[in-house]
Amino acid sequence: MLPPLPEHALTELARTAGSSETLALLVRDQDTRRLLVLRTLLDQADRSPVCPPSVRRRLREDWAMLESAEDTADTAAGTGAAAGSAVRTGLLQPLLGPWAQRCLRALESADGSAWQPELAAHFDHFGAVAAAIAARAGLPFAVRLTAHDGTLVLPSLGALRTGVRGPARVAAVHRHGRLTLRLPGAADVVVRLQDGVGAWSGSRAWTPAHALPGLLPGTPPVPLDDLDPYRSVRGGPHYYGLSGPVTLDDAERKRWLQAWSGTAAALREGGRERPAEAAALLRCLVPLAVPPGDSADGRAHGACSSTRQDAFGAVLSSTPPDATAFATTLVHELQHAKLSVLGQMLTLHHSDSRPRYFAPWRPEPRPYDALLQGAYAHLALADHFGHRALGAGDPVRRDRDWALFARYHEQVGAALPALAGSDDLTAPGRRFVEVMADTYDRMHDHPVPREHTVRAREYVRAARRLWTQRHPAQVRRSCE
Repeated sequence: MLPPLPEHALTELARTAGSSETLALLVRDQDTRRLLVLRTLLDQADRSPVCPPSVRRRLREDWAMLESAEDTADTAAGTGAAAGSAVRTGLLQPLLGPWAQRCLRALESADGSAWQPELAAHFDHFGAVAAAIAARAGLPFAVRLTAHDGTLVLPSLGALRTGVRGPARVAAVHRHGRLTLRLPGAADVVVRLQDGVGAWSGSRAWTPAHALPGLLPGTPPVPLDDLDPYRSVRGGPHYYGLSGPVTLDDAERKRWLQAWSGTAAALREGGRERPAEAAALLRCLVPLAVPPGDSADGRAHGACSSTRQDAFGAVLSSTPPDATAFATTLVHELQHAKLSVLGQMLTLHHSDSRPRYFAPWRPEPRPYDALLQGAYAHLALADHFGHRALGAGDPVRRDRDWALFARYHEQVGAALPALAGSDDLTAPGRRFVEVMADTYDRMHDHPVPREHTVRAREYVRAARRLWTQRHPAQVRRSCE
């Protein structure tokens, strides 16, 4: 049973903050839920009347290999404790969450009907996951894996291109940090594991996984995952305006590294707790294609980002133009992650999912939960730019930061009445919104230049006027 969330932790989170202890509670909750989901998946596969015996047997064998990896004291891992840590880290990697959810849905939809052969690819992926984790843990093994669509992805290690359209059997042998992958009729691909993320090979058929350096000194590298088959955005490339996942070339990878190198400093300018928050919550970055933007040359210059509730710790983002922009993205997206976890730990409201609320950051009506999510993220952005403006020495930068602070602050102010006035809030939810409102009110003390406040208010008024013209039925309902 998961522990309850203390009152002080709820208050910290409502301020868009979070001590290391509070953030650890969120992480522990998600880690526990992930292990429970995996256990549920194994149990359901074992009981499914349509899941083939060969699939059930392979799942059990893969899980048994992971259990062996936890116990190993192979020299590649150093100690059994290190091996166990490698197994846990592998099972908690963010993109294993979407895989597990997809498999659970597949079992539910297949229940009572014939097993669909294409579902085998989902379950075959766990064999690759188990092999990658076991290799990281230092366990010697010899197994057979199955590649699909011409690629075998070994999470945290890399991907093998098979050149075979259909399913292809790959023999995988690991000994002392050396992984040999063998396809019938092809030369062996020998892969040597590296510390952290990635594995090196001289074969052109192998693409290593990549990672960015730890955000803070002593923190682990952050995977830049452009290989995992389960990194796709839900609903396809147009889900809430997001582009699709992309495989990076060397130039794009360099742009990521350049932006990342200054991100910790840029986060610190927006509040001294922000870098630690990002280091505690961020486990993986998933590159997205740069979406089209308005530009004279017609090239893609837009930006997009997202988080996924089924992939805790992952932030999906197009290539950031610089560290300042990426710090803003992380502040925004990690608030969504925090509130999503909080919503799983506590019931904050009982509102339905009907889109009926005005949100000045979106053109269409929003459900209550989406309005709360948006207001919470924008409150954090106001806090971020307020801190930046207060600490800025450059007058031009300070003026720009105050303008952004004023806009985000005004947008939150436009959403708070609907949030606070809802009868669907639970007691914890009401406390959460009240602390949000108090945090918003305290920001009135900032020395914002008057012209920025005036512009921000007019911006929100214009957004509301346009919204009411486009959605008169929603306005009539709100007045009833």
